[in-house]
Amino acid sequence: MSNMRGSLTVWLWLTSYTAAQFVREPQYSSTLSSPINPNITISYKSPDPGTCNTVFPTQRQYTGYVTLPPFSLAPIQQNYSINTFFWFVEAREQSDSAPLTIWLNGGPGSSSMFGFWEEVGPCEVVSLPDGTYGTQARNWGWDRSSNMLFIDQPAQVGFSYDSLRNGSKDLLNGGQVIYPPTSAPPGQPAYTFLNGTFGSGDPDATANTTEIAASATWHFLQAWLSSFPQYNPGRSSATEAQKAAGVHLFAESYGGKYGPTFANYFDEQTDRIQRGDVTANNTIEIRVETLGIVNGIIEDLIQNYYSIQFAYNNSYGLQAISQLEQINGLRAYQDTCVPVINRCRQAASSQDPDNEGDENTVNQECNQAQFACYNASSAAFLQSGINVYDIRVRDPSPEPDAVYQEYLNNATVQQSIGARINYTESNVRVQSAFLATGDTIRIDPLADLVILLRKGVRVALMYGDADWICNWLGGEAISLALASLIGEAFNSGTNPTASSAISVPTPPVRPEPSGQAGSYASAFAASGYADIVVNSTYIGGAVRQFGNLSFSRIYDAAHFAPYSQPDTAFTIFSRIIAGTDISTGNLVNLSNYSTQGPAIANKTNNQFAAQPSPTCWIRSIDSTCTTDDAAAIEAGRGVVRQGVWYAREEDVQTQVSARSTTTSGTPTGVFTATSTPSPSGAAGGHGDKLPGILAAAVAVVHIALT
Repeated sequence: MSNMRGSLTVWLWLTSYTAAQFVREPQYSSTLSSPINPNITISYKSPDPGTCNTVFPTQRQYTGYVTLPPFSLAPIQQNYSINTFFWFVEAREQSDSAPLTIWLNGGPGSSSMFGFWEEVGPCEVVSLPDGTYGTQARNWGWDRSSNMLFIDQPAQVGFSYDSLRNGSKDLLNGGQVIYPPTSAPPGQPAYTFLNGTFGSGDPDATANTTEIAASATWHFLQAWLSSFPQYNPGRSSATEAQKAAGVHLFAESYGGKYGPTFANYFDEQTDRIQRGDVTANNTIEIRVETLGIVNGIIEDLIQNYYSIQFAYNNSYGLQAISQLEQINGLRAYQDTCVPVINRCRQAASSQDPDNEGDENTVNQECNQAQFACYNASSAAFLQSGINVYDIRVRDPSPEPDAVYQEYLNNATVQQSIGARINYTESNVRVQSAFLATGDTIRIDPLADLVILLRKGVRVALMYGDADWICNWLGGEAISLALASLIGEAFNSGTNPTASSAISVPTPPVRPEPSGQAGSYASAFAASGYADIVVNSTYIGGAVRQFGNLSFSRIYDAAHFAPYSQPDTAFTIFSRIIAGTDISTGNLVNLSNYSTQGPAIANKTNNQFAAQPSPTCWIRSIDSTCTTDDAAAIEAGRGVVRQGVWYAREEDVQTQVSARSTTTSGTPTGVFTATSTPSPSGAAGGHGDKLPGILAAAVAVVHIALT
């Protein structure tokens, strides 16, 4: 640990709570025009030292914005500016040759800063004994193996925006922003009504479908990779002709929708460039080498069924619904959910094949269908009071905490990273825009995944096994469905959809992986589950892997699996992007490799001994405070210290984070197993944390938040 950066830089305020503020225009070290479009600009800087303490002080970081002017996405009707915030950090070692991984949180409408600060980023916020906040390096940050690029998308998510507008955020009403800024209503505590700078709040000034978001992100990457060619994996030297940038894309939760569409869109654009359909100019070819989906909602036709099953029968022995509710739910799923999804997709295929979300009849059909499916698969569970992201606890869950939101809304931090607006974890207006088009069910991501697998892209599904909303049984079923579909695709020459209602033409493909044609359907299912050996004493999960498709069950992890089990999640990630076997990290020939082991992942999990106590964070009242707490806040009772509400002054205590302010272990490298730990060494959790709900409103439509 001698190489660890030991100091913790304190950035935040004194012991009194500080309200949000209008954001001052930041200063950037560079503002450049994109070589592919001079109207597209990128403004960036390096954060001040200590803003995000990394393992090595030599790791470069860049934060800033890529600005797309109106109509950059033509023929998509985009009459608003897109200012996309990013945070990049170099890998701990050999950053000049390290892979490039893009991380996206989901929502839709949720910020990738959550993934940065709570899950896989290079640093984390800690509470210090003197009542201030600082940062420390995250031992299991994914910068341990890769250069990392975090993107807030689409427009108006996180630090991203369309146009700047001052307003007032009402924390007692779900963080609703009121324009123009005004005074708090009579009797409402001032700390719940914060002035600040935000995006416009216009639901028409953001993407309303995943396809539009994919286009905006591709344009973002064109500008970003042009401005930072040294991190383009397709360029191994300054003199070598540019090759396609091979990136790794990891997406969480609603990223199960984003990931397949984004990856396939990037690939399609590269195919168009190579065919001459698009003028190359300085356009960069982007290929996705790996697509990782973490607790993703991918295909509702499959996963809605398992939402009902998992609520009644799961590896934790918890029954959130009765047997009668299970039976009725399965009947409603079959009689209601399946037909309305198919009708939605048929309408979209015939009337809005490009998924631009501008056909009202399709939008209405799909919007109604998604809520019908919600009622069928989720209503009974949501009445239980059990956390949708962690079936081991009841609402409100104590973790992940909201301390990073306090940190990112400090003026000093915002100036350091070049932020132009105040930070919001999730934007309800953006979510509403996606819901209005029925985006959650109108696309069939399995079709895109089949195309990617046929092209040799590594597709990795990672699921924490305590999550309900995107549970591992549904994820496992997705993997088996994919194997069946890709086998069918190899044999028939088409890319079938899950519903078989829509036929997808075969795109131009790269050479197929040898030995796999026609074999996926049988070989993947026949592959057994192997232990995921995290270190010499711990087994962190089970994996089924055949060729370039894998499914990993992460033990004792909730929806935000890298938060719950950071070392296991990192180990899986690193082995995926390296192309090794996920079980041990050893080099294998993926063209014919398959795991060996039992046919089912049958580990039984332990429940928590007692319900942990939540912490009531002012910026997350709906998800972290009890109903009694919320009522007391509204009545003006209690006190707030460092963003935490207390019922009495004497209850105030220094909010020392669950994260330690010291880190042990080697901060570099990936473990490669030579043997499997004994069962005694494999028992229990390792690096356990307890993730929880972030926004109950998201569960209303069976969409995970981040």
